[in-house]
Amino acid sequence: MSENTVDDGVPAEAADLAAPAVPEVAGRPVRPELRLEVVSAHTGHFGAPDAGDTSGYGGTRSVVALAPAAVRPYGSWFDEAVDALIEDLAEAGVDPADAIEKVVVEHDQLTLFIAREHLLDVVRPLRDDQDLRFELCLGVTGVHYPGDAGRELHACFEFLSLTHGSRAIRLEVTCPESDPHIPSIVPVYPGDDWHEREAWDLMGIVFDGHPHLTRSAMPDDWVGHPQRKDYPLGGIPVEYRGASTAPADSRRSYR
Repeated sequence: MSENTVDDGVPAEAADLAAPAVPEVAGRPVRPELRLEVVSAHTGHFGAPDAGDTSGYGGTRSVVALAPAAVRPYGSWFDEAVDALIEDLAEAGVDPADAIEKVVVEHDQLTLFIAREHLLDVVRPLRDDQDLRFELCLGVTGVHYPGDAGRELHACFEFLSLTHGSRAIRLEVTCPESDPHIPSIVPVYPGDDWHEREAWDLMGIVFDGHPHLTRSAMPDDWVGHPQRKDYPLGGIPVEYRGASTAPADSRRSYR
């Protein structure tokens, strides 16, 4: 699903916020900073497309959406940090607009979406600039959004500044399934070594330049990446022919 398309299963309140190309919905203007990037929508508790959902929550609807871009002022120390990083990038000859795709402030946390080709350009000043000093990388995790066309795999890096009173910042970098490559930050943050191995093992993100990118959990000859949302779960498929599953709250009565 593209970010300009909303599934029929998307609740109305989410649809109102998820239409970047539409200036107003149902006669009400939609503020650009509130428009969610809808990645996918699911019906049923587990998103089962057939009779496999026996949870009794087949009518449940859920939306997977990414937070919208924040607008200035971001609040707290966030403006100061973003400005310092922009200055560092410009001094290094990197166009900040090419490196920083989006700034997000959500749950009182600052997240920068970074173009993968500029990841190392960003993490170096993030560590070394005296106004930033994010000395500690807490690791990287992977997320798989099959419906986020062209950027199905997301790598999320967490950083902490001990110099500046435990400030925390996230970097999020995306890549397509067809080219799942992101630069390794191990040359800048050696402690991310094992975390990148795990993200490769379980999610299939290839960290270029990693000193020894091998599996961390699965056997060396394992095929595939088990935490991808399209990874086969195995088991025996079950189909109900001519039968129905009663809602969970009416299956059993103790009266």
